[in-house]
Amino acid sequence: MIRRRPQLLWLLLPYVLFVAALPFVNRVPLLVLWLLGATLVTPVAVGLARRGDLRAERAARAERTERAARTERGDRG
Repeated sequence: MIRRRPQLLWLLLPYVLFVAALPFVNRVPLLVLWLLGATLVTPVAVGLARRGDLRAERAARAERTERAARTERGDRG
């Protein structure tokens, strides 16, 4: 699925940021800022994944339209 939709890798970013904070829970005084940053990055990552999905959908639609036009003209290839 990732090969077909690599833009979904953006959705791993918030997860990695939250999981990376776990070892530092009782050690880092700025943990709250780290978690706030990870929370603010989440909608950005989702937006980037959505933007990639929309681009891929547009490209697929253009390809289907081109393919339909070619078959209508009788072209092969």
